[in-house]
Amino acid sequence: MDDLAGFLRTRRSRVDPAVVGIPVDSRRRVEGLRREEVAHLSGVSVDYYVRLEQGRATQPSEQVLDALARVLDLDETERDHLHRLARQRRRRARTPGGRVRPELLRVLNLVTGAPALIMDHRLDALAGNRLAGLLFGRPMPGLNIARHIFLDEAEHGLYADWENCTLDVVGHLRLAVGKYPDDPRLASLVGELAMGSERFRRLWARADVRARTHGRKAYRHPLVGLLELHQENFTLPDESGMEVVVLSAPPGSPAEDGLRLLDRLGTDDDTPPAAAPADPAPVAAPVAEPRDQV
Repeated sequence: MDDLAGFLRTRRSRVDPAVVGIPVDSRRRVEGLRREEVAHLSGVSVDYYVRLEQGRATQPSEQVLDALARVLDLDETERDHLHRLARQRRRRARTPGGRVRPELLRVLNLVTGAPALIMDHRLDALAGNRLAGLLFGRPMPGLNIARHIFLDEAEHGLYADWENCTLDVVGHLRLAVGKYPDDPRLASLVGELAMGSERFRRLWARADVRARTHGRKAYRHPLVGLLELHQENFTLPDESGMEVVVLSAPPGSPAEDGLRLLDRLGTDDDTPPAAAPADPAPVAAPVAEPRDQV
């Protein structure tokens, strides 16, 4: 399915006709707006809009995209996604990859008192500090947050707000697919999640996008109980597709006490640091199939 066409169809189905001044009655069977209504409200011909939704129209102008975004009531993240999908046909983005620089690993391990990890656009955890490994109960390299959330049922209890986490993950992956449509590992991940999780299939069909840059994350750790943390995502400026994620606790909060206890328990168990080695393998290396991550 054409990504732009599918996105337009799902956004059209969300719009309440009454909100945009279209009267409705009991005979209306269409969910959301009709295609001709979208065309009329955005000032384009019905034929052109139909071709857009059928994937037959190429290179819509910025003005057309802005008009469609207005009619479909898209937020900023959705607007950017719409424009990105339209540009896919003209310019394919290079799939990011490379190594986690040793200097970045040193910075990661300077973060103390808070779990911190490096993730790529596929939600692969490439490295983590000691507390991140203790929080997730495993070393970071090799962990994929999407698989962890959707496919590892034994770990569902770790996420105190599991349902909202699934929305974040699907929204993030939708954005990633829009940015890197030619990434075979990303496509394989989406296929594996769709095969293994009925909830993922339902959420993916909605075509919702989310840009999670910060917010509350709650974990229910088996050793220290509930940890209500604040997540900050710091995107690296080098087009690597990587970001540093830090999960901090408010000063004086029960979560801060919980992280301190977790740190002490890890010391008692002589748990090794979870960061990647100084010379990690390239993250673009193929992964085995089949194959779990706002």
